[in-house]
Amino acid sequence: MVSSVRHRPTPDLHERQLSGIRVEIGPPTFDRMTPLFGEVLMARLNGKITLISGAARGIGEAIARSFVLEGALAYLTDIETDSGEALERELGTRAIFKRLDVRDEQDWARVTAEVISSHGRLDVVVNNAGITGFEGGVVAHDPENTSLEDWRAVHRTNLDGVFLGCKYAIRAMRRTKTGSIINISSRSGLVGIPGAQLTHRPRRPFATTPRPLPSGAHSKGLRFAATRSIRPLS
Repeated sequence: MVSSVRHRPTPDLHERQLSGIRVEIGPPTFDRMTPLFGEVLMARLNGKITLISGAARGIGEAIARSFVLEGALAYLTDIETDSGEALERELGTRAIFKRLDVRDEQDWARVTAEVISSHGRLDVVVNNAGITGFEGGVVAHDPENTSLEDWRAVHRTNLDGVFLGCKYAIRAMRRTKTGSIINISSRSGLVGIPGAQLTHRPRRPFATTPRPLPSGAHSKGLRFAATRSIRPLS
């Protein structure tokens, strides 16, 4: 039997079938608790301005959906424009897609400036975008045979991208002296995978702790978190 949880009616209402509970998502004004997977979601991000990198699919998409469900306004950023815009349309008025290449500092500067210009603040940044190095096909990942070009390509996304995300998140959050930065790492940062050394090495600094982030930022009222995921190698 499927129970229904309904929030305030809205023209762009979306419906999800989740573990036997139909959850209908309305605008960012959540005034009720939402049952989900046998637990209780309490709209913990109600009214928060959030930005997720690599949000067009996979883990980033799942994070974006959860943030919207929790009441946030989610900026979906990615280099996959078609998928990102499709997700924006599906999630409705509380999702905004912006093209952002995490390797490009000018993209970070532009997008965070647009967020601040529109809302005056940025509350949460999730540095999720990451690659395996196998996106264009199978290539050598062992130290003996890896090309310098492939090495740099993975590091630019998985390491430089997180650095830039933290840099511009801190700048954006400085004005409000509060905010949360979440870095998505990988189990590969702790346990090496034969034939996939390029994948785990760049994420290692973020796999266990946010210590690599500027310690002075903690005194500004910002919170940092590192979490590990299991990313498929396909």
